[in-house]
Amino acid sequence: MSDKETREFYRQRGFAQRVGFGEKPALLIIDFINAFTDRSSPLASNLDAQVEATRKLLQVARAVRLPVFFTTVAYDEGFEDAGVFIRKVPSLGVLRAGSPMVEIDERLKPQPGEHILVKKYASAFFGTSLWSTLTALRVDTLLIAGCTTSGCVRASAVDACQCGFRAIVVEDAVGDRATGPHEANLFDIDAKYGDVVSLEAALEYLTRWRMADGGWRIE
Repeated sequence: MSDKETREFYRQRGFAQRVGFGEKPALLIIDFINAFTDRSSPLASNLDAQVEATRKLLQVARAVRLPVFFTTVAYDEGFEDAGVFIRKVPSLGVLRAGSPMVEIDERLKPQPGEHILVKKYASAFFGTSLWSTLTALRVDTLLIAGCTTSGCVRASAVDACQCGFRAIVVEDAVGDRATGPHEANLFDIDAKYGDVVSLEAALEYLTRWRMADGGWRIE
């Protein structure tokens, strides 16, 4: 079955409808830390284009005063808090708390007031305050950037859906180690859990959202 036929097959069976953009967005940047962007790390791949797309998204998000959340992964000495995850992926051993590897990539350096969540597993929701903080802020739409598409991005998009948020994955701003897992998981997220949109569409939404809220035009 070709890709076109597969997409049509899904559509005929009621998949891949649009959740659409809501009224109160937030930006979630998943694991764009040195361990995943510095190619000296065993966990890393070439994510320069995705980091640059995220930088553009972040610039506008800051201009319109969106809540911004970053995630990193960091483990205590001894890795007891890594559970069986580190048995499955021993390369997670580079993610020691306090190491430069767990710091946010300098190109996306968080600003004061932005949230940095430390997680232990794939989803940005699991074991963190993300859900409760989004709820307190009355957020209904979560724009998602980061890595990897097949791992933490997918897990976070699924949990965003399960927690009642509109999951919007910005395609240009997410990446993976290989094309196959990246494309397969974008397809599945878009079919079942949220919307996969272009950077252009996300930026247009943020501009319209702020203008509708009585703010200023983003040039």
